[in-house]
Amino acid sequence: MTEAILLVGGRGTRLRPLTVHTPKPMVPAAGVPFLTHQLARARAAGVEHIVLATSYLAEVFEPYFGDGSSLGLHIEYVTEDEPLGTGGAIRNVASRLHSGPDDPVLIFNGDILTGLDIPALVATHETTGADVSLHLTRVEDPRAFGLVPTDATGRVTAFLEKPQTPEEIVTDQINAGAYVFRRSVIDTIPEGRPVSVERETFPELLATGAHLQGMVDSTYWLDLGTPQAFVRGSADLVLGRAPSPAVPGRCGDRLVLPTAIVAPDAKLTGGTVVGEGARIGEGARITGSTVLAGAVVEPGAVVTDSFVGVGARIGERTVLTGTVIGDGAVVGPDNELREGVRVWCGARIPSGAVRFSSDQ
Repeated sequence: MTEAILLVGGRGTRLRPLTVHTPKPMVPAAGVPFLTHQLARARAAGVEHIVLATSYLAEVFEPYFGDGSSLGLHIEYVTEDEPLGTGGAIRNVASRLHSGPDDPVLIFNGDILTGLDIPALVATHETTGADVSLHLTRVEDPRAFGLVPTDATGRVTAFLEKPQTPEEIVTDQINAGAYVFRRSVIDTIPEGRPVSVERETFPELLATGAHLQGMVDSTYWLDLGTPQAFVRGSADLVLGRAPSPAVPGRCGDRLVLPTAIVAPDAKLTGGTVVGEGARIGEGARITGSTVLAGAVVEPGAVVTDSFVGVGARIGERTVLTGTVIGDGAVVGPDNELREGVRVWCGARIPSGAVRFSSDQ
């Protein structure tokens, strides 16, 4: 297996305002665009040629990654004029593949952080003679996911979308968003219209007797679809809990990129990232958070499990917990923002304007 398709066309609406100016796969995680981690892991597994299926803010990708040579890859870009869904996107880039009809092609969703053993998935695909092999993972509460039951040999028996009742939960195995396709199977996907690989392609293949094989891999797995998950994923990369050869530094409690300035008595823990040119003031405490390039966290501020966008400013003594601050936003001193708050790009919150507790 030397080829892969990465599906990076989603609009990332659940991540807004992180994705107002930046496509989801290009939002920084552990100091580099998240896509960098996926590309590096694919290269480490032996992939040489990758086609990026782009759509939303497609113009951002190529200027950053170029032809992929800096990562030891050959990268091509295919942009959808209209969103085509996961299956449609795969079919749309098929002409760029060089593989023979029976060769395996790796396919990744662009928002999954995983420790998947890619060579093991490919080996499973080849030894079972499958048409498509799926990475499956187990979760405690599968109601938000598509269930994928398998028989004793690992062969997929059904695809069950988001069960709502206890009777519908027949397995804890879910589709984890990474696949190996037999090259010829990609050509059977309808061309030129939206297709969901999860809701249309896989069930139809199953109904026509195709061999779909599941491989359960219960290493690290996280869907980065929400801001809270994205912040956690970045921290886990810095802490070394999630594996990636692309983290620009040693794993540990903090990752401070060059040109960032951190006051000597500021405390950074829990996998915190401080981007290029950012400034962290005296006595600030930042835990498990991402502070992007050029942002400022003023003295005495406390930032926990939060995301501070490019060029944003957090005022003195302000407390952020589980919040997202968009690019260029300003949160004045003595504010208190808690779980789920999203401050939009360029917004301004005056001093002491928002609190969840008394001002004493």
